This record gives sequence, structure tokens and C-alpha cells, in this order.
Amino acid sequence: MKKPEITETKTTTNSKDEHWKTQAPYIAPGKSHPHGEAFHKKIRGACQCGQVTYWLSKDEPLASKFCHCRDCQKMHGAPFQWAAIFHKEDLAFDNGVDGLTFYSSGKNLQGHDLPCKVSCGFCGSRIMDEGRNMVLLFPGLLHFDGEEKRKKFDVQKHIFYGQRVVDLPDGKPKWSGLDEKSELMEEEVVHVKHKKRKTEHTNGD
Repeated sequence: MKKPEITETKTTTNSKDEHWKTQAPYIAPGKSHPHGEAFHKKIRGACQCGQVTYWLSKDEPLASKFCHCRDCQKMHGAPFQWAAIFHKEDLAFDNGVDGLTFYSSGKNLQGHDLPCKVSCGFCGSRIMDEGRNMVLLFPGLLHFDGEEKRKKFDVQKHIFYGQRVVDLPDGKPKWSGLDEKSELMEEEVVHVKHKKRKTEHTNGD
């Protein structure tokens, strides 16, 4: 029986162009970071295996959203994605940069071609979506020191709710596509009525 041919794919780690390593957010905290010594380590983040770690210098995102688009459903294997937005300079990797992999879903290419999705090359954890100026972090990777800090990442809105596969009647604004650039959808609330059954017990039953 003829063995199936294995096609070789190009990964970021084999790429000749590694200029991205000299740019935020891939610069470690310290003098070489855009914020220099003013970068204060506030929240720690790590992938599942712990080989990729990073710090946030802010304890609150610019925004926190649930994205229901088809790409996020496929990439995360989940009904929606929870993302928190930060400026690139507010994030600094301190370990595992050489083990990161990149994928551009828009171009269906592996490599650091913005915008792209960033993952740990060992355990496969999704680290973030990287744009040209911002990053969308996944709060599930963050280590919160107390409930008060976690609540600062509470979701504020839903985007691409028109593509949802599950209803979430949580009272948050729901945009059919991008927030502020699409239709604001009305929330469908399903009312479930619980009927109590009265059972009469008689002697002999």
C-alpha cells in the first residue's frame, strides 16, 4: 500500500525574517522595552505547559469581548472567544518567544504576517491575536491574584453575535458584526416556566 505523501509546511521558527523579536510585545521587561524601567509587572500569563510566559503592565484591558465569528469558533473549538484588548507595549514576553508559532487566518499562511494568531508551539495554547497596534489576549491564561482583579476583565459586549451558535442572554450589548460598525441586535430572552406538579397520595397507592 502506497504511503500518503507528507507535505512540508513552513513555520515561523524556520523563517529567515525574525525582526518581530525586536518589537513589542516580544521584548522582555527591562531597559530595551519601549516602556523601559517604567514597565511594571502586574499580571502574569502563561500557556498550558508553562514554556511561554509573559507579563502585563496594566491590570485592566481597554475592552473585553466575546467574539462569535466563525473563525474564532474554528480556531478555539468553542462557541465563542473571550478576548481582552491591550496596547502591544503593555505586554512583555519573558520566556518562550523562540517557541511561538504564528498563523494568518486571512491569508491561510504560517508565519509572522500581521494580523496573525499566536500560539505555543509545544502545547498548542492560543496566546493572543496580534494586530498592528493592539493585541487580543485570552484571559484564561492569566493568573489573577484575587476576584477583584479578575472582575476587571468581565465581558462588556458581544461581537459577531449574528454568527452565534449559542444564545447568551446576559444583558450585554450584542453587535451583529464589529462593535460600533454593525447592527446592535436585540437580546432574545427565553423564558422557561417551571410547573409544579401536585401529587395526591391516597392509602393503598
